[in-house]
Amino acid sequence: MPVLPSWLAEPLWVQFEALLPERPLYDPAHPLGCHRPRIPDRIVFDKLLQVLRFGCSYQAIADRTCSASTIRTRRDQWIELGIFAQLKQIALDAYDRIVGLLLEDLAVDGCITKAPGGGELAGPSPVDRRKLGMKRSLLVEGYGIPLGRVLAPANRNDSPLLALTLDLLDGLGPLPDDVTIHLDAGYDSGKTRDLLDSRDLTGEIARKGTKAPVQATQRWHIERTNAWHNAFIRLARCYERRTTVVEAFFDLADAIITVRSLIRRAWITHRWKGRPDRRR
Repeated sequence: MPVLPSWLAEPLWVQFEALLPERPLYDPAHPLGCHRPRIPDRIVFDKLLQVLRFGCSYQAIADRTCSASTIRTRRDQWIELGIFAQLKQIALDAYDRIVGLLLEDLAVDGCITKAPGGGELAGPSPVDRRKLGMKRSLLVEGYGIPLGRVLAPANRNDSPLLALTLDLLDGLGPLPDDVTIHLDAGYDSGKTRDLLDSRDLTGEIARKGTKAPVQATQRWHIERTNAWHNAFIRLARCYERRTTVVEAFFDLADAIITVRSLIRRAWITHRWKGRPDRRR
């Protein structure tokens, strides 16, 4: 069973391949002018998708077509080149151009996941008997398209991460005149309101002690996006120890989420080669 359907995997790979530098099939520095041929990038890309989706180890996913060391080496090379970050930004720009980002209503929320492997982003989780965990402070637009995130150990509070998360707005270009930030009751404080006022942002903050279904606000979109992220097992239970690798997997997941949403929303208004026969 494929990790992603072909109508989603193919456009992702085509754009990813366009960002890769040209590499010879054989190593020109080999003294005899011959060597084992280079593992195709498509094989490694598919392996990384499997690691992201299923959360398996590199050793478990390796086979005769590609070793675990090759997957990790190629992954690190692509991270150094910034390929994953570029892919995520290109997907976001395409969505904004075709569908349009809803920047009038933004939402920020924190989500704690497991990090049993430890590493730079691991910390004692306050909701899991102080087992190692990781927190992400996520920023999404009005439909739930991820715009960016701030990663931290699980014992960091949501409120101090809000300023760092709002700093991500600087990379989005011009914003609408009136922007509303939707937050849950964990941000209900004077410090949060002062922060939003200093940035000329309107805050829609749930009140502490007042019960209200999340569906009654604009904040349910970010809860759905957190669920989309956690469907990638590598993000819900992260064994990566380096921040750069975790960020790369999040960028790849964001690109998948954005392209999938783009195809779903453009299905009724656009026609293209390879378009799914029905709305997925």
